[in-house]
Amino acid sequence: MNFNEIIKANRENVRRIIRLVSGEHNEDLEQEVYLKVWKNADKYQERGSIKSWIGTIAKNVSKDYLKSAVKKHEQLLAEDDNSLDVIKDKKETPELKLIRNDRQERIIKAINRLKPKFREVIIYCEVNGYTYEEAAKKLKCPVGTIKSRIYNAKRTLAEELEDLL
Repeated sequence: MNFNEIIKANRENVRRIIRLVSGEHNEDLEQEVYLKVWKNADKYQERGSIKSWIGTIAKNVSKDYLKSAVKKHEQLLAEDDNSLDVIKDKKETPELKLIRNDRQERIIKAINRLKPKFREVIIYCEVNGYTYEEAAKKLKCPVGTIKSRIYNAKRTLAEELEDLL
């Protein structure tokens, strides 16, 4: 598989991960992910899927971006004597980051409490970005079963996390 095919095959998954972690669509981060994939292609070991490896890179690039954005924001506040006059970007405030982290933790705990057959399809399709067909092949069951399990898992999660919606 050449590099262009790798990008095309993983574009939506990379965008989804960047959106989940950073809370925004960011083409610069997307480009950075592909650059790191290209630079580190020789380090990829075929222990897992290339999709998972690229997903991990996307997650780490997004986390690094958040860390640097918060650090830059804190430096701006420290340098400015009139820090009360500075308009804060809501995406970068420590309070909102804490709320987002708490929310993510609750979602992860709720997913972990799902029945194993529901949990695995949620992880494959919603977290790792597999299509229903890919998940069906991986789990060796019909696509209809995957759809049914996704529906039931989402319904259970919606009931349990009702206050977050």
